[in-house]
Amino acid sequence: MPVIRSLSRVAKQVLSSSPACGCQPLAIAVRNISFSPRQVTSDASFHSVSFSETDHPKVLITVLTMGLFFDRKRFGKNNVILSDIRKPPSNVFHSGPFIYSDILDYKNLREIVVNNRITWLVHYSALLSAVGEANVALARSVNITGLHNILDIAAEHGLRLFVPSTIGAFGPTSPRDPTPDLCLQRPRTIYGVSKVHAELMGEYYHHRYGLDFRCLRYPGIISADTMPGGGTTDYAVQIFHDAIKSGKFECNLRPDTRLPMMYIDDCLRATLEVMEAPTDTLSMRTYNINAMSFTPEELTLELQKHMPELEVTYDVDPVRQAIADSWPMNFDDSNARNNWGWKHDYDLPELVQTMLNFFAAERHMAQIN
Repeated sequence: MPVIRSLSRVAKQVLSSSPACGCQPLAIAVRNISFSPRQVTSDASFHSVSFSETDHPKVLITVLTMGLFFDRKRFGKNNVILSDIRKPPSNVFHSGPFIYSDILDYKNLREIVVNNRITWLVHYSALLSAVGEANVALARSVNITGLHNILDIAAEHGLRLFVPSTIGAFGPTSPRDPTPDLCLQRPRTIYGVSKVHAELMGEYYHHRYGLDFRCLRYPGIISADTMPGGGTTDYAVQIFHDAIKSGKFECNLRPDTRLPMMYIDDCLRATLEVMEAPTDTLSMRTYNINAMSFTPEELTLELQKHMPELEVTYDVDPVRQAIADSWPMNFDDSNARNNWGWKHDYDLPELVQTMLNFFAAERHMAQIN
C-alpha cells in the first residue's frame, strides 16, 4: 500500500524533539456562522461529513510536541495542512501547506477549518508527562482547554476527529500486565488525567452529538530522528543517540522497568488505518495498540549485540520512575486487532536494526557532505 510504504520517509520530515513549528502568513476573512456547539440545544445532533473512496479528506493536523504528515502523495499535497504556533523548519515549510494556528484561540481555529474546508482533524497538540508535571497550569490549558475548542469545532463542522491517548491514561490501580481497553483508570499525572478527559469527552460527543471521534492509546513511540521531548519513555530514544555519539548512556529508569513501546512507522500506520476504518468495524472509540514491551536492560542487551562496547549506567530519576511504575507493562490490543485488523511490523530486534541503519546512513551522508 503506497501510504504504508511512504510513512517512514514522511515521518523523518516532521517529528522533532521540540515544538519546532511556526506560522505562514495567512489572511483569514471573517465569516458569520450562526451556530456554535457552545450554544447547544437539548435536541442537537451532528453527523460527520462522508465522502466516497475516490474523494480525499482535507486534513488539518495540530502539532506542538509531536508532528505527523499524512502521506501527501496519498491524500494530495494541498489536502494535508500542518499548523502550529512556532516557525517550522524549512523542509517542513516547503513540503506543503503550513499555517499558524493556536488551539487556545477558538475563533482562529474555527476560521481555519471553515476557510480550508477541513474534513479530518488530527489533534496532536499536548504537553507530555514529565514536562506537564513541571508546568501543570500550562498542561491544563493546552491539554484540556485546547481539547474543548477542538471538540466544539469538530462537532459543529462534522469533522472526523482523531485525538491520541497514551499509556499514561492508566494509573497504579489499573491492571498492568496486560492492561485491557476497559478497566479502572486513575492516572497520577496531569498528562494522564488530561488524556482520560479527552477519551471520555470524545466518546461523549460521539454518543451525544454523533461526532466521528477516534482515539488510539499509544505506547512509548520510538523514532530515529526524534530527539527526546519530555516523555518518560524517552530513554529508549536517547540511548541510541548517546550510543552513537559516545558509546555511553546513563538511564534514568531502573533496568527492570518494563513498558510497552512501538516504532514510529507502526504508530503512523495504525493512525491511518483507524482513521480509514469503516465505522461499522469499530466496536469502541478508544483502542489500545501495542507492538512490543521491553525493559532498559533488554534494550541494552539487544543494542550490545551490534555495539558490544556500549556502556550503560543507571541514575534513577524518582519522578520519572514513579510515573513509569504507575503505567502499563503491556497493552492488550486484541480489540484493535480483531475489529480493524491492526498488526505491528516491528519487534525489538527489528527496531534496533532499523534505528542503527538510520544512524549509519545519516553518518554516511554527513561524511559525503
